[in-house]
Amino acid sequence: MPVDNSRLSGFYKLSVPERRAMLAELAGLNDEQVQAWADAELDEGTADRMIENVIGRYSLPIGVATNFIIDGDHYVIPFVVEEASVVAAASNMAKRCQKNGGFVSNNTDPVMIGQIQVVGCEDPEASRDAILAAKDELIESCNEVDPILVKFGGGCRDVEARIIDTDSGPMIIVHILVDCRDAMGANAVNTMAETIAPRVESISGGTVILRIISNLAVHRLARVSATFTPEEMSDTGDDPARGAEVIDGVLQAYHFAAADPFRATTHNKGIMNAISPIAIACGQDWRAVESGAHSYASHERRYGSMTHWERDADGNLVGSIEIPMAVGLVGGAITIHPGAQANVALLGINSADDLAKVMAAAGLAQNLGALRALATVGIQAGHMKLHLRNMIASAGASSDEIEPVAAIVRESGERITMAAVESALQQVRGE
Repeated sequence: MPVDNSRLSGFYKLSVPERRAMLAELAGLNDEQVQAWADAELDEGTADRMIENVIGRYSLPIGVATNFIIDGDHYVIPFVVEEASVVAAASNMAKRCQKNGGFVSNNTDPVMIGQIQVVGCEDPEASRDAILAAKDELIESCNEVDPILVKFGGGCRDVEARIIDTDSGPMIIVHILVDCRDAMGANAVNTMAETIAPRVESISGGTVILRIISNLAVHRLARVSATFTPEEMSDTGDDPARGAEVIDGVLQAYHFAAADPFRATTHNKGIMNAISPIAIACGQDWRAVESGAHSYASHERRYGSMTHWERDADGNLVGSIEIPMAVGLVGGAITIHPGAQANVALLGINSADDLAKVMAAAGLAQNLGALRALATVGIQAGHMKLHLRNMIASAGASSDEIEPVAAIVRESGERITMAAVESALQQVRGE
């Protein structure tokens, strides 16, 4: 189950062990799950089973985004990411839409596409029609492959076929549409496609080449929206009109991304700053999620924004995201990676649909964080403030010098630069 309250006041002030203890109590985690965070590394045997030619393991920080209310439930969301300000921005924006109930989801069913490429047909149109006429037979054959998936309400739902023109001549592309339930679905879909390939050849009179899942999951969409009042978009102590001005700036920044692919690429990268870290934290194929998201942003249109922002009749800012989300809780790294298992336990989710909506909500929040920063103080001010300690460490400071140097840089009121950091470090050392 999700946590009772995602508002963790003072969480950032705690030590790392204290944060783990608080989350363990909040989410009801066991000692083994908490230890998976503390250990940070896979054991060597598990790593060696996951991929080939293993020589070691590589760590990234796990942080948690707070304040998320999605469909009435509170979530503390794990991020595995190296970039400063990502977790803070998502948490901040999630707090700003609670007056109207937080985020609301409306996901589609978890249907993935398996593609079968047929070449060498003498009459492609007749072959396509023959394949479609055998639809029921092909669906039945697919479902015989995975009776467990069918038992849990999934399985092959439909068969489609189309003709495309290529430099190798016309090809028939057969799509099998498979409801994967709580699995990402690659293994099930690929097995089904390979199983019916000989029958597709027989029906079409052609030759099957590729039989593979598509990561452009246009039938498996995560849809999330949220409403932000002008008051929520302003900061404490601001003039009441400030919130409306911030919304103006956000909308202008969004319209830039919606109209220009150069801006849209960076705009969407910011969205994936939240989505990909959650995918990594929860043992998902984050490359599949990334490729599907960017492909969908240009599907049947010019590449544009993954999100949509507008102002409603009451002057509120309304944001939404619709994005393919091929994720699962069955199979894959999540079944063997203890850190991924602990992170899923922290979320308290029970289905792939839950994970999809959490990732989409975080992406929407992250997008607003970037748009709001760009429209107000600029992206660097907040980012560099949070990145300051990394800069100090990279300047050669020891662990006991970092905080004194940071205090000098902050109190100076000057722009945070490497030159300012090096000057402060010299002051601390009395040089």
